[in-house]
Amino acid sequence: MKSLAIFFVLFASSASANEPYWPEFRGPTGQGIAADESTPLTWSETENVRFKTAIPGRGWSSPVVLGNHIWMTTAVETPGDPTELQEAAKQHKSIGSDLELSGRLSLRAVCVDRQTGELLHNVELIEVAQPKAIHSLNSYASPTPVIEPGRLYCHFGRYGTVCLNTEDLSILWKKAFEIEHFVGPGSSPVVCDDLLILTCDGADKQFIVAVDKLSGEIAWNVDRPPIRDQEPDFRKSYCTPLVIDHHGKKQIVITGAQWFVSYAPKDGSEIWRVDHGHGFSVVPRPVADEQTIYCPSGFTGKGIFAIRTDGQGDVTDSHVLWKNQRKAPTQSSPLLHNDRIYTVTDMGVAQCLSAETGEPLWSKRLGGGYSASPLLVGDAIYFFSREGETTVFSTENKPKVLARNQLDGQHMASPAVAEGELIVRTDTHLYAIHEVKAGQTEKAAIPQ
Repeated sequence: MKSLAIFFVLFASSASANEPYWPEFRGPTGQGIAADESTPLTWSETENVRFKTAIPGRGWSSPVVLGNHIWMTTAVETPGDPTELQEAAKQHKSIGSDLELSGRLSLRAVCVDRQTGELLHNVELIEVAQPKAIHSLNSYASPTPVIEPGRLYCHFGRYGTVCLNTEDLSILWKKAFEIEHFVGPGSSPVVCDDLLILTCDGADKQFIVAVDKLSGEIAWNVDRPPIRDQEPDFRKSYCTPLVIDHHGKKQIVITGAQWFVSYAPKDGSEIWRVDHGHGFSVVPRPVADEQTIYCPSGFTGKGIFAIRTDGQGDVTDSHVLWKNQRKAPTQSSPLLHNDRIYTVTDMGVAQCLSAETGEPLWSKRLGGGYSASPLLVGDAIYFFSREGETTVFSTENKPKVLARNQLDGQHMASPAVAEGELIVRTDTHLYAIHEVKAGQTEKAAIPQ
């Protein structure tokens, strides 16, 4: 089995080993893994819910955890102008009926006490007078923040990036890199050493920017490789970077339209690139082991690519180990465990591939729609549907469905894990899913 331990080292110095820590989108490794944890397999609105807290506004950002604090972003919206929405629909005819438009926006960071479920903080970070239209499956607060001791980095795409002091709730710095998303922001930021990395893959311009996480000053800003397609809609993308370690040297791998690209953290110089064809609007974050990275290629793409990470320059013809187009995800990120890759399509078909060859090992139709990414906890894999259902699979060669669980809301955000609990955000509430054993009482009341 290829170990993922090297990825935990990247984050180990950021928080005390004694504190619960789920610092960014998909957790400490950025890959949705909590292998040393054990969380409940079954729950419902009335079973194994330690607290359920209403979250103001709307946002699909995933919860991040440090100690007893759970943070996420949200957008408080006022009704939009129907005439402006009609104009936006005309500009984007292929998805016009799927667009939504808010009026004035208040983009906020909210904090929930992990022990009690109490809403502790609700801080306005940015006010937007005239936001752009978004896709109905998106929100104005979809990128997941990054938490580290004393600081929360919140990103809202074109509307700005904010560093919040989590002790006194002051704004330490604020930056904005305006691009045309077409359907709203999506890519989450990541921290690499002393830099905050932002993906700015707009329909109008495409670049990667690194800012000093302490000051907010730009450290480097590099343009993406040239894209063949000139249609703006086919040039945009929404991928969250993945920081990997190859023989002691870090790489920042970011998928965009047409290209997978690896960057050097120091100055943003390109290490390697792979031409993946005509894929665009890439949402899934890659996964990786010590020598290979597995990258979905987006809408109209050629599926998942397995790429060796020891290349230099254009390695399209030399370092692609395999690609598999069947049942490739376009929203949900893959999961890598024990040399197997687990995915789920937007329309609810889960599958397992061999990480060595890309050959399919099994597939199961779950039903429903999927935007949240799967989660590995111990030896169980959790798939979260937009209809509020979670299907739990075993990781055996012949997988078993261990449980199906239903909550009232939608799963758009990917859950976090903290001290044996699932921290689950639906479209309206935050849940702490905790196994209550026979004779045991709940640890806290359930505020509504």
